[in-house]
Amino acid sequence: MPDLLLELRSEEIPARMQRRAAEDLKKLVTDALVARGFLYEGARAFSTPRRLALHIAGLPARGEAVREERRGPRVGAPEAAVQGFLKGAGLASLDQATTVTDPKKGEFYLAVIERPGRETLDVLAELLPEIVRSFPWPKSMRWGAASAEPGSLRWVRPLQSIVATFGPETETPEVVPVSVGGIAAGTVTYGHRFLAPEAIEVRRFDDYIQALERAKVVLDADRRKDVILHDARDLAFARGLDLVEDEGLLEEVSGLVEWPVVLMGSFDESFLDIPAEAIRATIRANQKCFVLRKGGSEDLAPAFILVSNLVATDGGQAITAGNERVVRARLSDAKFFWETDKATRLEDRLPKLDAIVFHEKLGTQGERITRIAALAKDLAPRVGADPALAERAARLAKADLVTEMVGEFPELQGLMGRKYAALQGEHDSVCAAIEEHYKPLGPSDRVPTDPVSIAVALADKLDTLAGFWAIDEKPTGSKDPFALRRAALGVIRLILDRGLRLRLLEQVGAADCGLAGRAGADARDLLGFFADRLKVYLRDQGARHDLIDAVFALPGQDDLLMVVRRVEALAAFLDTEDGKNLLAGYKRAANILRIEEKKDGRAYDAAPDAALAAAGEPAERALAEALAKARETASAAVAREDFSGAMQALSTLRAPVDAFFQDVTVNAPDPKLRENRLALLNALRAATREVAEFAKIEG
Repeated sequence: MPDLLLELRSEEIPARMQRRAAEDLKKLVTDALVARGFLYEGARAFSTPRRLALHIAGLPARGEAVREERRGPRVGAPEAAVQGFLKGAGLASLDQATTVTDPKKGEFYLAVIERPGRETLDVLAELLPEIVRSFPWPKSMRWGAASAEPGSLRWVRPLQSIVATFGPETETPEVVPVSVGGIAAGTVTYGHRFLAPEAIEVRRFDDYIQALERAKVVLDADRRKDVILHDARDLAFARGLDLVEDEGLLEEVSGLVEWPVVLMGSFDESFLDIPAEAIRATIRANQKCFVLRKGGSEDLAPAFILVSNLVATDGGQAITAGNERVVRARLSDAKFFWETDKATRLEDRLPKLDAIVFHEKLGTQGERITRIAALAKDLAPRVGADPALAERAARLAKADLVTEMVGEFPELQGLMGRKYAALQGEHDSVCAAIEEHYKPLGPSDRVPTDPVSIAVALADKLDTLAGFWAIDEKPTGSKDPFALRRAALGVIRLILDRGLRLRLLEQVGAADCGLAGRAGADARDLLGFFADRLKVYLRDQGARHDLIDAVFALPGQDDLLMVVRRVEALAAFLDTEDGKNLLAGYKRAANILRIEEKKDGRAYDAAPDAALAAAGEPAERALAEALAKARETASAAVAREDFSGAMQALSTLRAPVDAFFQDVTVNAPDPKLRENRLALLNALRAATREVAEFAKIEG
């Protein structure tokens, strides 16, 4: 079976875009082929700083012929319908269609469309230019004289050449006749810009990948990562050091080089007085280098790992020296920032926050800190924290935003604040909260354990959510510029992981940013947002979203810990035979009620007449007695937060409900008897609402 080799070579592609671009290329080409009926055996995409490549194995040389029958309108249908049918089927007139008789629907037109199989080479020539022209780069550019022309080619960086060949292994592949932006496809590519600048002719993928390797290009990004990681580990081990591994940096660096060469540099040991996180941030952000630890220790070593894209004749001495000069300059800046920041107490920096606007409708950072401090103090007793410490931590939590170090390295916010707070003698819990109040930042980030950190973290996130809800700046679709989904998930994880009992509506109202004074619908809408985030969180852990809906549908469900416990108890109950059968009985009762209430134009929500039920059928009497007892027992169990006990109470209804539907005619001829039996069904509906809204449960 023939293979396709495609390479799009350009100037340097930003590292952050490479992996996604390779996957996009594979998906776009393979999806287009499959949509045209061309199946394949396998596909792999590759990226380097200067190229995207795609190999598709096992493509047919020619597509299969297609025969399609397309049914048209009835004979005698309006002219517009007939013309639409002819156009869609590609027919010139009805003479090219046949007439078929359907015993039920009469005569109708039928078009038999036959399409001969197309040459794969022709199909590739048709689809590849369009894919290149419409490629979904996050950012792209035009270049050269052609850039002045409307519709000129856009690419992430100037596109330089295209290799596109197709053919079987046993024959010389053909060049796909593709031309985009004046660049015609061929068989010529280039290897490493400096180590092997000569042209290379390639025909098929096996030749291509070997030729690039000889030309000092490692095509596979994962292999480049593996080379960098293992060489860095070995080099560190040889010097008695340990590599501080960094997956994000490794991914980025592998996208900066085509032929990775790992080297080690050093810096003056006096710079180790700077906090380790600041050293790492400086070396990582500015030089894309890895830091090292002293062997068997958590202390940093005065050395770093750099990755070059060159095999230097001097063994990399000049490259290493150049990096050392830059690192030394950057660390000198960091040391200056550190010494300068230490000279000013955090509280003395707070007036600067009054000049920084958090949001034009929500005031300054200083005003926000005042709100967060008040809310943290209010929350503190509820989470087991000292109110004074929580308020103090909240007041200092954002002070490091105006330090020199965080101004240079924003990713160190919180962490530097903790270090400055420790230096000025703050309580350990205050220091921890300054760093940890941002957490958790995502589903895999750890949740704080110190009660003061929890109080400030909750206050920070609740103030953000309540504030943006108050000014109607809610997430829409995939857009969430203020990371409100992340904030809500953070609140959920703090509550659930730490087992906290909080009434969200009460706490949102306590966030003094405008929501408390508005209509209750705004707060309820925010609660609905929490419900949606909770569904996502629990669904990832295997919970059913309909059970969450069933619990949230009850009034006053803003205690997330209790919501989750109800959901867990409900799920366990519905896994039993009693639960499944009661749900079926509930559905039957609800359907009957819906039909009869709609027909009669009234609700049967009055309490059933016990005397009338007692005088009726035995199953009717038994259900009335069981309902009264089960509802009372379930209500008492819910009041003491024994949700399993409430479910157990409901389980006693299974047998009387089954018997009622088997032995009793709901729509009895006697109007009073019918009305009372419908009231019994409503009582069943009311009993289940003690624990959840069963109408929301699927199945």
